[in-house]
Amino acid sequence: MKKISIFHIAALFVGAIVLFSSCGGGSGKKASSSESDASADTGLLIEKPQLTFGFIKLTDMAPLAIAKELGYFEDEGLFVTIEAQSNWKNVLDRVIDGELDGSHMLAGQPIAAAAGFGRQANLVTPFSMDLNGNAITVSNAIWDKMKKHIPADAEGKPIHPISADALKPVVEEYKNNGSPFKMGMVFPVSTHNYEIRYWLAAAGIHPGMYTEGNIQGQVDADVLLSVTPPPQMPATLEAGTIYGYCVGEPWNQQAVFKQIGVPVVTNYEIWKNNPEKVFVMTDKFIAENPNTAIAVTKALIRAGKWLDEAANRGKAVGILSMSDYVGADSIVIANSMTGTFEFEKGDKRSLPDFNVFYKYNATYPFYSDAVWFLTQMRRWGQISEPKSDEWYQETAKKVYRPDIWTKAAELLVAEGKIPATDIPATDGYKPVTTDFIDGTEFDGKSPNSYLTKFSIGNKDQ
Repeated sequence: MKKISIFHIAALFVGAIVLFSSCGGGSGKKASSSESDASADTGLLIEKPQLTFGFIKLTDMAPLAIAKELGYFEDEGLFVTIEAQSNWKNVLDRVIDGELDGSHMLAGQPIAAAAGFGRQANLVTPFSMDLNGNAITVSNAIWDKMKKHIPADAEGKPIHPISADALKPVVEEYKNNGSPFKMGMVFPVSTHNYEIRYWLAAAGIHPGMYTEGNIQGQVDADVLLSVTPPPQMPATLEAGTIYGYCVGEPWNQQAVFKQIGVPVVTNYEIWKNNPEKVFVMTDKFIAENPNTAIAVTKALIRAGKWLDEAANRGKAVGILSMSDYVGADSIVIANSMTGTFEFEKGDKRSLPDFNVFYKYNATYPFYSDAVWFLTQMRRWGQISEPKSDEWYQETAKKVYRPDIWTKAAELLVAEGKIPATDIPATDGYKPVTTDFIDGTEFDGKSPNSYLTKFSIGNKDQ
């Protein structure tokens, strides 16, 4: 395993941060050259110490990078290789096929696999990687058209959150001219797809339906949504192939940095403290390696806790900017990772919860989060037939495994690494919430009732 060398100190607006360089995803600790059957710290018998995990180049892969670079995996007797993947389909296929032991993944991917949409498999989520972290960006030309429909404050700055009401006349203009209005998202079962659909539909803009004959989800659409891999979003926008997109960081801030687009709304504003990515392994892997799964979860919980200590964000930016991880300019990553977010060029606002990795029980895999994704799959036709409330609960519980998370957290409490108060007292469901841009109430225990509240999309009784 290669060592990290400190190669420069970058001065950011948030203060000096240390940047690391590595030739192969190094670790802050020197790894043992031989496999270990047990973690010296915990006594867990590790069934498979040599592991390979995947990720996509987004800032929300941070818990994996931190667990590796700070030696948290090694503390658990694990020797982990982390490999960047080309796209979300590749991530899913490689985990299912056993080429990866686990991966950073879209929250909707393991849920869709259990629900029968796309490739089917028994996948498990023992750890939620983060909250928030996405935004919707439009091209400069579209922003110029939207801006006149957005209220401004006393200083002339747009008042946030910006609803899609400001986009509606622009979409209608394109429609009247016979030109399709095209936007991008990263994958059919991504949070980004459901967030941009939610935002559009809340303003009466139809984002399209999925049917057996139209797997692109464009039936009756006012806006045509298509898939673009996250790192390609800015270039696709600049080329004019799409007029806007929903993606995670740093690809919204990259549009600002290159002055080709303007982020108009964050997913924190669409659904406050919404779940984003998850860490996924197969049910088979966990059944064969239960202690390894607990050890991995322990390391990731510690990484999330470290990331949410404000003093560590500068160092995290340096690690993520390494080519082995996100590989974007550190200034771009810092724009969102250090408590601020830049919308229109020069309009930088405080947004301390844009990236959350630990607080608000961010790492706990709540059943209600899985249920919400299932409701969106049904709302837009990815689940083709009505389902009972019981089906939603049962499907969520097949995928989300808070029991694994709890075992890991209890060990960390015993070791003095996290306080006992960080383990939530819950039945696996979050409280009923109206923290959406349209104020609609969501109760994870009543999914069918939730679906009836929307004017656009499938409504089941």
